[in-house]
Amino acid sequence: MKLSEFKNHLEHVGNLHFELPGGNLIPAHFHITEAGLVTKHFIDCGGTIRSEKSIHFQIWVSTDIHHRLQPSALQKIITISQPVIGTDDLEVEIEYQTETLGLYRLEFDRGRFVLNAKATNCLASDQCGTSSKKSFVEPEGKIRQAEACCTPGGACC
Repeated sequence: MKLSEFKNHLEHVGNLHFELPGGNLIPAHFHITEAGLVTKHFIDCGGTIRSEKSIHFQIWVSTDIHHRLQPSALQKIITISQPVIGTDDLEVEIEYQTETLGLYRLEFDRGRFVLNAKATNCLASDQCGTSSKKSFVEPEGKIRQAEACCTPGGACC
């Protein structure tokens, strides 16, 4: 979800609800502890230099159960973070602590902001001979097998 979509949804919801990939809600007394622009400058396994930018909001749950962040307060956080996040309409990603720090894509469904797990991928599959299928760990911890990523002696690993 782009920042413009996020801000639009904030204007039309009465309360903030963030849903985790398994369907559970983040406790209602969460705080937004960081808002920032994240730039990832990297080289993929095929040697292509790439750059990605996104806006990250960190959600943290405190022991303070009496306060609830309202949509208008989150809009204010976005406004005061504008000098840092800029004015580009970038993708919004959410950082949230579960077993480890998780990074999630954001969608909106049934009046809730839904956190969807991100996944890795080979960006140079045409150069190193990988397919779009891969092995990955599902949220339940099961490993799904797919075609092998790289061949022995291949140029990508």
